Amino acid sequence: MTAFLAYAAELLGATLRLATPLIFAALGGLLSERSGVINIALEGKMLIGAFVAGVCAAATGSPWLGFLAGGLAGMAMALVYATAVLGLGADQIVAGTGINMLAAGAAPFLGKILYDVTGSTPALTMASRFHLAPLPIALVLSALLAGWMRWSAGGLRLMVAGEHPAALAAAGVSVKKLRLAAVLAAGFLAGLGGSSLAIYLASGYSRNMTAGRGFIALAALILGKWRPLPAVFACLLFGLCDAVQIRLQGVALMGFGKVPVQFIQMLPYLVTIIVLAGFVGKAEAPKALGLAFKDHE
Repeated sequence: MTAFLAYAAELLGATLRLATPLIFAALGGLLSERSGVINIALEGKMLIGAFVAGVCAAATGSPWLGFLAGGLAGMAMALVYATAVLGLGADQIVAGTGINMLAAGAAPFLGKILYDVTGSTPALTMASRFHLAPLPIALVLSALLAGWMRWSAGGLRLMVAGEHPAALAAAGVSVKKLRLAAVLAAGFLAGLGGSSLAIYLASGYSRNMTAGRGFIALAALILGKWRPLPAVFACLLFGLCDAVQIRLQGVALMGFGKVPVQFIQMLPYLVTIIVLAGFVGKAEAPKALGLAFKDHE
């Protein structure tokens, strides 16, 4: 019994740690999509955030500066995205895909310039990485965001922007400015998610370390029906799947012998597909999601 409780506690701790980057990214996606802007670029913003966080933490020795720098890098990438979709009217799906591709190429290019390698940043010392802080920050931020959206005028405006932007414009609120603020905030939070990967779950940036987590965060957002706390619980589900697959690697299962590690590693992504196939049809997205709107309309 004691061994079981110890194992359960260890699994819970791993679940919370592995869910932390997803929580940051899902909250960012929530802000963007609640305002009416599709955000499939979470992956790219997380990736560039992870790279910049690794670089800054290695250079300064401070995980806090790395954490902040990663968030700002995600925000800078979000500004590029916002310029394309809000300023120039680009298709949101195409622009988001472009941001993901840009980040995937920019990180190794900058790594080559800075360190003459394309695969990673310098390994961080124990003092220059986090051991706990991003987890409580993510959980507290989730609760604050849920309260803000439920009880504040700003939260109400955000939701109206994604449902009935014309009504918001008629009340004298600039939908474009509100969406811009939401997209930038989403970029910052996604960057924090990437920072958590590089300086909390790992000891530096490694190439393509997000490994689809931006899309898993988007799936959690959909599973949570674009609400903060349900999206967090969905992130915890995916974090649990990730924790389980790590522990199943190399383990013989019910007489079948050791399952190839590649199949075990598929578990979080397989669960994502199953969840989306089973729930996406029941989740109602904001009515104006993906629809361009001009304040003078």
